[in-house]
Amino acid sequence: LASGCKTGLSILNSDLANLGYLHLDVMDGHLVPNITFGHPVVESLRKQLGKDPFFDMDMMVSRPEQWVKPMAVAGVNQYTFHLEATENPRALIKGIRENGMKVGLAIKPGTTVEYLAPWANQIDMALVMTVEPGFRGQKFMEDMMPKGHWLRTQFPSLDIEVDGGVGPDTIHKCAAQVTQ
Repeated sequence: LASGCKTGLSILNSDLANLGYLHLDVMDGHLVPNITFGHPVVESLRKQLGKDPFFDMDMMVSRPEQWVKPMAVAGVNQYTFHLEATENPRALIKGIRENGMKVGLAIKPGTTVEYLAPWANQIDMALVMTVEPGFRGQKFMEDMMPKGHWLRTQFPSLDIEVDGGVGPDTIHKCAAQVTQ
């Protein structure tokens, strides 16, 4: 591509016309070592795909507060931030809602699920990372699955996502833990 942006084969081989949900990883090179893309690419995707696909942004960035408004303007539906990246989750949750987006809250493998608990009734989705965020191809950390199960038992109506190393051999384990 002329812009230097590369689209992964998983997207190129997809039927984007019938896409209902798109989880996009935004990385700034600070919270995680890799860099991906920002709101201009998201805005371009939104224009190309229309209003129907639900855009869930996994914001692996060191200052998630600064990207709330630009991502809202770009057409994001859900803004998922990493709990470890902010000192004031309450203000960030409020800002996301004020900008018309749903709130997702992610925790890294080293963060206990109880650290997320005080915010669970204020968010729409909890994201349990099953790899260290920032790099593709890592091995699925099955020992993270009790976090999903604990969230399901404590907050039955909360949407729960599992991200990292999930594939045909591990997806059934994820589903079993978060649907019990």
